[in-house]
Amino acid sequence: MFTSERELEDRLATPSAALVTDAGELDGDLVVLGAGGKMGPSLVRLARRALDAAGRGSARVYAVSRWSDDDAARALADEGVDVVRHDLMGDGDLAALPDAANVVFMVGAKFGTSAAPYQAWAVNAALPAAVARRYRDSAIAAFSTGNVYPLVDVASGGSAEGDRPEPVGEYAMSCLGRERIFEHAAAVYGTRVAILRLNYAVDLRYGVIADIAATVAAGEPVDVTTGHVNVVWQGYANEVALRSLRHARAPEAFTLNLTGPETASVRRTATRVAAALGVEAAFSGEESGTALLNDASRCHGLFGYPDVPLDTLIAWQADWLSRGLPLSGKPTKFAVRDGRF
Repeated sequence: MFTSERELEDRLATPSAALVTDAGELDGDLVVLGAGGKMGPSLVRLARRALDAAGRGSARVYAVSRWSDDDAARALADEGVDVVRHDLMGDGDLAALPDAANVVFMVGAKFGTSAAPYQAWAVNAALPAAVARRYRDSAIAAFSTGNVYPLVDVASGGSAEGDRPEPVGEYAMSCLGRERIFEHAAAVYGTRVAILRLNYAVDLRYGVIADIAATVAAGEPVDVTTGHVNVVWQGYANEVALRSLRHARAPEAFTLNLTGPETASVRRTATRVAAALGVEAAFSGEESGTALLNDASRCHGLFGYPDVPLDTLIAWQADWLSRGLPLSGKPTKFAVRDGRF
């Protein structure tokens, strides 16, 4: 359990022994593009601590973002991270970005893109083309999404990496475009690439469980039409992203589903949160037979199972709310079924 955001941040940024070992095997520096997003600061802090623990304190970690949150930027700088202020979608030349042998690409546009689909394509596909040219000689781990797959039967075990993508809506289409751009770099430039199809990271301030718990706490009914989800502890997701740099390859990019092993029931999750909070859960809708689900067995075979299981995440989330600790106010919209965000 956590009593403050600082405790949560420290837990998210504590590297495993396996990550420290892999960090010691990486050559050169690391640049994280889009480091100011929901997952970026904890990933950057985790990378810095892992490199230090591996005896590679001289390797630099560059956190690139517009950095509208000055406090977050200062906190990272205080931990030895090189904070770089750069608007990746502005007029700045990407050549001005620092060189690095390793790149984590975390930039993405999702919410609001149904009203402005061109924004999704500009951020999710055009920008990756520029980044791939700038860092063609680096290893790139690029975050993608399980939304590139279609909804599948809840009893299917989820979509696997070899399944054909069938994105629904322009957000998902543009994310597949991002993947294709980085695959092009692997095939044409020889850029070593790892693509990470993530569903859905949880860090207690946001995520599917936070969405469900906040609805329960507000006394509102939980819509169970999308009745099943995959979630994963954000600390594990960030570890996999960093460790995947050693698996990045060319001419065929390395593609990996990144999520937890459980198919979580929305109804059961809400019921458990309600019991922990001492309230009754209310529901609306009926469970559909399909959902956006990924089979991450390949990921677990390579990197082990997440160190924080679903039961623990639910208990932590209920305790977080009961203590009055903050939420981000940025819902996942996991229940959206038509691809419109």
